[in-house]
Amino acid sequence: MNHLVAPSVLAADFLHLGRDMEMLEKSATDWIHFDVMDGRFVPNISFGFPVLQAVKRVTTKPLDVHLMIEQPEQYLESFKNAGADRLTIHAEAVRHLDRTLNEIRRMGMAPGIALNPATPWESVRHVLPLIDTLLIMTVNPGFGGQSFITYTLDKIRTLRAWMDSKGLDVHIQVDGGIDLKTKALVLEAGADVLVSGSAVFSSKDPMAYIAALKEPG
Repeated sequence: MNHLVAPSVLAADFLHLGRDMEMLEKSATDWIHFDVMDGRFVPNISFGFPVLQAVKRVTTKPLDVHLMIEQPEQYLESFKNAGADRLTIHAEAVRHLDRTLNEIRRMGMAPGIALNPATPWESVRHVLPLIDTLLIMTVNPGFGGQSFITYTLDKIRTLRAWMDSKGLDVHIQVDGGIDLKTKALVLEAGADVLVSGSAVFSSKDPMAYIAALKEPG
């Protein structure tokens, strides 16, 4: 299975964001990942529409927006207008999940669900046919640079086995503590989209690091 790599803008150098986005555009990056935080659903605030709009102007890569915010259904159209190609919402943060996922699709974005480490994937199995991506958080959301939570590997394995048995074509994305060491673990478990922030942007050669993340195995 060929996997995708989605570097997280959260770990970029915001003083030189244009430079970092130019690097991503030239790299083996598949999607550019945006972690949007509101200080309520998670104990941190990141960035919003102006940053997304600015990056959209300088890249051809799909913008993969991960909303770590409460009541995400209020902002779907705004994120669409800001340039989101893919929009992932947390199951824990929305009351009417089915309705919101259908609305994201209607607006022309690829819908996704994100789950915190302790949230079982079985809680959303009925709506998996509605989405393109299921994002398994492999750290507790809110901050970059955290250590990978190993019990999430069992969650990924059982999810992959169930989806394969049903013939579901849904990406399993992982976010949190993903580097060249944990890459092999999550790919073996069945993930096929790797979000990596701190490991990419803190490396001496981010473009080479992305290329290494893209290599099989």
